[in-house]
Amino acid sequence: MKMTIESTDQLTFLDGMKVRVWKGVTERGIACVVFVRQLAVAEGKDASQFDEELKRQLPPGTIVDLRHVL
Repeated sequence: MKMTIESTDQLTFLDGMKVRVWKGVTERGIACVVFVRQLAVAEGKDASQFDEELKRQLPPGTIVDLRHVL
């Protein structure tokens, strides 16, 4: 399966861990929600631009109740 995901400005807790909420769509057009706990840039690559873009997406202290997402 392939999908495209886009970061949102929402965080929530899943299994006791803080996760970022992403919205996604599969290659066949099925919308989905993706919960990402950790991301990494390939080893040895400059992650500064990636980190900056991701931080800009998230207002401080934004936490979402999963009952409002699913």
